[in-house]
Amino acid sequence: MIDVVLPCLDEAAALPWVLARMPEGYRPIVVDNGSTDGSAEVAAEHGALVVPEPRRGFGAACHAGLLAASAEIVCFMDADASLDPADLPKVVGLLAGDDGAPPDGTAVRTDAPGSGSWDRATMSTNAPDRASGAALALGRRRPVSLRAWPPHARLGNAVIARRAGLRDLGPMRAARRARLLDLGLTDRRSGYPLEMVLRARAAGWRIAETDVAYHPRTGRSKVTGTVRGTLRAIQDMRRVLETV
Repeated sequence: MIDVVLPCLDEAAALPWVLARMPEGYRPIVVDNGSTDGSAEVAAEHGALVVPEPRRGFGAACHAGLLAASAEIVCFMDADASLDPADLPKVVGLLAGDDGAPPDGTAVRTDAPGSGSWDRATMSTNAPDRASGAALALGRRRPVSLRAWPPHARLGNAVIARRAGLRDLGPMRAARRARLLDLGLTDRRSGYPLEMVLRARAAGWRIAETDVAYHPRTGRSKVTGTVRGTLRAIQDMRRVLETV
């Protein structure tokens, strides 16, 4: 079994589609971050484990889900239907197994972006051996339409991701639970995903990215739906860049 953490704030309209698309063997953990639209009830009705997290913040919800998870491998993804859970196995497939090899013999590209065609996966690492899979796998978003990713949000992401040595600070990701807990993540706001990447890199983890489709979300984003929300998220991430 693989656990999938879905931080959730008022996503009742999106959850039925998201949870119905969850692959077999993947257990959804919906972390309700103070919803008022019945998201928790919808999630429970569709078979998800619901974890309440009253402390507001994306990082607070993500970390509560990580603590509630019990599977060896834990995934994270948004609950707003912008990402398709059917892409989760592709992301998990980039992880190294206990013996250092990718699970089930999954291939991992280590060459430069654009120099080959296999799944367009790329690897970043501080370690000398780059051929044995990743410790942290990210889904690199590829918008299916202009509505999927507002320009101000895409620009802000590109700036921060470049500072972290990535193409995208993708919200769909996977890693082993024990190793994530060992990172000692402390941010409980929008800087949580960036802190995860920076601390993983500092610890010498291999980090891989692979393309995933990015769809227009259901409902209005609490972050990228407004310029103010995007700027607040960038401030959170800048704080992480200055302290990690």
